[in-house]
Amino acid sequence: MTAVAPAGIRFHHGSLVIPAGAVHTTPLGYDRDSVPIGAPLPLAASAELVHRLSGCGEIVVAFEGKLGDTLLALSGVRAVLDWLRLRSVRVAVRAVGPYAGLIARTGLITQPQATAPSGWRAVIGDRTGIEAHGSEAAVSLVLDPAAPLCWSSDGRAHPDLPARHYLALERRLGIRLPGTAPFAPTLATGPNKLVEELRSAGWLGDLTIAAITATSWPERKDYTAQRYIALAEHIAEAQQAQARLLLIGGNPGDGLRITAEAPRRHVQALHIDGMPADGLVDLFPHCLLIVGNDTGLTHLAAMARGRYGSSPPAIGLYARHSHGKWRTGLPHHHAVATNLSDRMHQGDLCPVRDAIAPDTDMHMDAFPPAALAQVGLELLNEMGR
Repeated sequence: MTAVAPAGIRFHHGSLVIPAGAVHTTPLGYDRDSVPIGAPLPLAASAELVHRLSGCGEIVVAFEGKLGDTLLALSGVRAVLDWLRLRSVRVAVRAVGPYAGLIARTGLITQPQATAPSGWRAVIGDRTGIEAHGSEAAVSLVLDPAAPLCWSSDGRAHPDLPARHYLALERRLGIRLPGTAPFAPTLATGPNKLVEELRSAGWLGDLTIAAITATSWPERKDYTAQRYIALAEHIAEAQQAQARLLLIGGNPGDGLRITAEAPRRHVQALHIDGMPADGLVDLFPHCLLIVGNDTGLTHLAAMARGRYGSSPPAIGLYARHSHGKWRTGLPHHHAVATNLSDRMHQGDLCPVRDAIAPDTDMHMDAFPPAALAQVGLELLNEMGR
């Protein structure tokens, strides 16, 4: 559902299907539901791309830029691998760079790695990764978040970046691929020593909330630890329970650092800074609710899949950028957005790229903790908590 939350902010439920006429889209050019998987599309494929990929013996997945951009682009890797499987093209696939471990957790790379692959090499990644690893590649596929359009097909819009990347490559490759919404892969959890230590110390109880304080743009996207603490206090009071709040920061450059806030009446808060992304994948599914700035770790939290396939609801806070584009498309990944973010979503705009003048509703103080807590409580009620 899309609802007007208290104080004029808008809540966008992750399971909402957006009609094609509600936002600015580009027609995909065919109805996916009417084209069988593996069948040619009624559009011409990119003949050179198909020719070169068909002759590849190795696919290198190389991302070295921002974490969030990388995670949202992995659906593009999925599209290429789906196409290779449908065409019965046997290749060795490997991931390189700082995100190789995370990519391995998606299950995308299942082919055995050949020691001396025959045929051409293809590199899929961001511009930095391709510059580092694509010098001898026969084909380089750049997955740039600014490039793919907001597609519409079968009467619905596909505004999220994973859908944009997947469908853009389906069009270029010329056959109906098997992927359906949501197109984003998920990240499998595993055993983790720190997570077990937190559990033993009582930090992963019934009302554990993770709040992501990390941000690449503090002056625009920092909700602040104190606001998150106030949010947790509202939820704890409503639930008549003691809340455990994990404040997840970025990497400060000097390794893992864990510090405790002074305990409050209803909340105990723990700062966790510098925990590697691989470890956070193991931590997030143990939380009951996740709230985060519009940043890579919030995308990571939404894509982390628990041992039994379930994931806690994740709420992203969107003050300036499109909440539709900058989400994973997964049904448990929700958004709380300002009016400006709504307008960016509706028009498929970017305030930086399209030079949108600053607006009064662009700051994170547009989200009062009490109003945000109400959204969290609604989601917990859906879960029967």
